[in-house]
Amino acid sequence: MSAGGTRHGTFFGGTELPEEQQRILRRARRLEIFTIGYMLSVVTVIYLVMGNSQAMRAAWVEDLLALIPPLCFLVGARVAARKPDRKHPYGRHRAVAVGHLVSAVALLFMGLLLSWESASGLLSREHPPVGTMQVLGHTVWAGWLMIAALAYSGIGPIILGRMKKPLAEQLHDKVLHADADMNKADWMTAGAGIVGILGIGVGLWWADAAAALVISMSILKDGVTNVRAAVAGLTDTTARTVDDTQEHPLVHRIEDYLDSRPWVAAHRTRVRDMGHVFHVEVRVIPRGGEVDLAQLHQVTEDIRDLDWKLDDVTVAAVADLAPTYPD
Repeated sequence: MSAGGTRHGTFFGGTELPEEQQRILRRARRLEIFTIGYMLSVVTVIYLVMGNSQAMRAAWVEDLLALIPPLCFLVGARVAARKPDRKHPYGRHRAVAVGHLVSAVALLFMGLLLSWESASGLLSREHPPVGTMQVLGHTVWAGWLMIAALAYSGIGPIILGRMKKPLAEQLHDKVLHADADMNKADWMTAGAGIVGILGIGVGLWWADAAAALVISMSILKDGVTNVRAAVAGLTDTTARTVDDTQEHPLVHRIEDYLDSRPWVAAHRTRVRDMGHVFHVEVRVIPRGGEVDLAQLHQVTEDIRDLDWKLDDVTVAAVADLAPTYPD
């Protein structure tokens, strides 16, 4: 029995996805499809009312970027579900990591671009006009429509982000986790935009560009954080938690299990994150220099049973271990 349920029936790359993870994956897909539909409506609404406001334009761009992570998640999950073949003997789990990198680079690039535009607007002392619009035969200050659009853009992502975060942890999906972080941070985008529009309304010419700069810095921070995490994952660092704050607890669980084997004199373990699942390599020195195939097979199966994410486990008996690398 592996953590999360019995492995059978459905393959996630080369991994049999437990029933609980199958259910979570289906729910995550539904949430991401809903997110795409919702964000398309937000992008349309903001485009219709943004006028010449830099803050509105920055919010519009961020909402466009918010479409990338859910698309990357849906594509990555679909590609990763293909079984290994001769061309891809390790499966296609890395599709998830590639999707994470694509969305992160998009965030970083647009954050840099918008930061430059916003700072330039402040330095050149641009005075963006916010005029009036005709709504149902009435003349309305366009700022009120902008504020309503920003409020609409900020409410949904907060709820969606809170719903996605636990699913990302249960699936160990960093694209979904990054998407949840972006969603939860969208309240700041909406809030900064509203402050900027109200600032223009009371005559503070700099409020719009300042709000745009706050929004763009938020995008830039997300980009830098996620690029660092995505690159680290693709360069085979030791497996880490889905939020990249610490080494994954499974690494220590594997080592503790090996310490408990009386016939293992010494061991070395390497665990790398393949996207959703982990690739585990174990080298052991048997006491007395002898070990049989049944013992190695039992260790392999025991490690796989620690958690469904432990997908590809290799255990080898060796005469000595390489010099210990520094921490």
